[in-house]
Amino acid sequence: PVTDGSRELHSLCAQLEFLLQFDLKEKRSFFGQRKDYWDFLCQGLARCRQEHEGIQFVTSLDKLKTPVGRGRAFLRYCLVHQQLAESLQLCLLDPESLCEWYYARSPFLSPKRRAEILGSLYELDCVTFHLAL
Repeated sequence: PVTDGSRELHSLCAQLEFLLQFDLKEKRSFFGQRKDYWDFLCQGLARCRQEHEGIQFVTSLDKLKTPVGRGRAFLRYCLVHQQLAESLQLCLLDPESLCEWYYARSPFLSPKRRAEILGSLYELDCVTFHLAL
């Protein structure tokens, strides 16, 4: 199993975060806080499902104060529960939402690249992750 001490885990999470932040449009909340991929994921999953367990779990963690911290916790939760590919795929279903959140260079806007990314993430479902949540 992959644990918190794994170098590969840190590299994987850094690459996932890079992909999710690459060419992300700058958006601000009502109070001026910069929105991040966490907000994109919340919006995408809210549109597709009633409640996502990962979103509920992360929002229940009082120690997490920033969107980036919440996004990282969500990625870890999804890896442990083998839900990362499915969760991201649900967020990528709506082309209008993708254009609202991402500029043209984002790999998520290219059907071919999006399929490659999701295919790789689905392969992670057979990897066991034992991570501190």
